[in-house]
Amino acid sequence: MGRVSVIVYLTIGVTLLFFLSRHNNNNNNNRQHHSIRRHGHSHRRLKVKSNFTFTDHHDPIPFDPVVAQIQRNREDKEWERMYIEDHHKDIAGIARAAADAAIRDHAPGHEQQPEWEDFMDAEDYLNDEEKFNVTSRVTLLFPKIDVDPADGFVSEKELVQWHVRQSEKEVMHRSRREFDVHDKNKDGFVSFSEYDPPSWVKSAAADNRSFGYDLGWWKVEHFNASDIDQDGLLNITEFNDFLHPADATNPKLLQWLCNEEIRERDTDKDGTVSFNEFFHGLFDLVRNYEEEGHNSSHSSDDTDTSAAKKLFNQLDKDGDGLLTSIELLPIIDKLHPPERYYAKQQADYILSQADTDKDGRLSLGEMIENPYVFYSTVFSDEEDDYDYHAELR
Repeated sequence: MGRVSVIVYLTIGVTLLFFLSRHNNNNNNNRQHHSIRRHGHSHRRLKVKSNFTFTDHHDPIPFDPVVAQIQRNREDKEWERMYIEDHHKDIAGIARAAADAAIRDHAPGHEQQPEWEDFMDAEDYLNDEEKFNVTSRVTLLFPKIDVDPADGFVSEKELVQWHVRQSEKEVMHRSRREFDVHDKNKDGFVSFSEYDPPSWVKSAAADNRSFGYDLGWWKVEHFNASDIDQDGLLNITEFNDFLHPADATNPKLLQWLCNEEIRERDTDKDGTVSFNEFFHGLFDLVRNYEEEGHNSSHSSDDTDTSAAKKLFNQLDKDGDGLLTSIELLPIIDKLHPPERYYAKQQADYILSQADTDKDGRLSLGEMIENPYVFYSTVFSDEEDDYDYHAELR
């Protein structure tokens, strides 16, 4: 990324800022709404949602690779804009000034030409029956999902596998984008010196206010745990695991996550987690993982305490009343759910909506009769055209 010319950055910044400026004003006026009516379904307006977020919120996994690609295009452009803002403030300022000038000089009543058709006209594309018909897309994708076994039905397992594959593509795409930024010498690897420690590590190390949070710890336990071949460099696979340890098969990274939990929950700084420390934090995470939608007000304190003690004792293998990082390993996937967990949530939702005969699987006919279920993360009703449905959020 560092070698990309200033001209490219400037072009990206000017164009994107110009779009963002006019998009808010013209969003409702310049859209031609195309109806999609098949098999008696009422019109549903598809609307692309970018997966770019700034929190730990987990986004739904796109069902359709075509929609996923459009979302990636949007996300990349927003990421590029933020990268310029953070690392090239001088260029970003020039881009903003150019965008403002373009808007001021824009002749009243003159319709601006769209830039980046895949970005601006995504909704029109998705809602043009001749270009993108959800029923046709479901029919096309069905045999790609029905593979284990290919028996003419889509099972929960096959839906989970499909969403996991789509998620892996999303995750790797983002990792490659970050990898290209940090691989400053373009040798195909990221060294620790190339990947600067995050700001919270630097801050904690500077004022020495957090137990264990120093640059040496961060490198040894996180970076080195990701470095499977221990050559001091991360290839793209290791770098992807580094960014997404919960989905890694690398046992060292899973153990690192356990170490992290100990550091966060260990209030008395003895290197272990007592029952009290376990009960106030970790137990809720495990319970919420196992009981989706659990409401703690529905159970008494005695019931909660009893269930927590039972789990604590199961984990406390040596019976010393304290949990070490090794003893946390059996529940680390519940403390840090992998993508498969969210894929199963989506599969269960789809089955609950589209499995009309309740046989625990989907036929092509059921999927055709309920095509919008598979696009529930991007469509909205016609009467509420710019609000997103939130079934899976």
